[in-house]
Amino acid sequence: MKQTFGKSLLIVSAYSALSVLIGQPTLAADSGKGHDLYKAYCTQCHGMEADGYGVNAPYMAVQPKDHTEAKEMNARTDEDLFKAIKFGGKAVNKSVLMPPWENNLSDDEISELVVYLRTLTAP
Repeated sequence: MKQTFGKSLLIVSAYSALSVLIGQPTLAADSGKGHDLYKAYCTQCHGMEADGYGVNAPYMAVQPKDHTEAKEMNARTDEDLFKAIKFGGKAVNKSVLMPPWENNLSDDEISELVVYLRTLTAP
């Protein structure tokens, strides 16, 4: 798992850095795959604006994270975000209400989600 994530993130990071240097959009912005995955799997709890106010939020004992909150998101490593998505909140000592997505999403798709999450708090 760690090797696949590392390779995927390295490829995305290298492409992003190269894109900045030559003035092209990044992979995440170009493909929109992470955004599409977020809309399909995350918005029910985290909301269409990624602010933690999804349709399920009022019925949850623990409120979903606001993915647009830079201080909170920047305190998390990419590996932590990957692990939380793949194995659920409990795997990173967060809410058990965050389900594991390992049976629904590939490691590459989870990596795309991590890249997309980073765009939400980019300057």
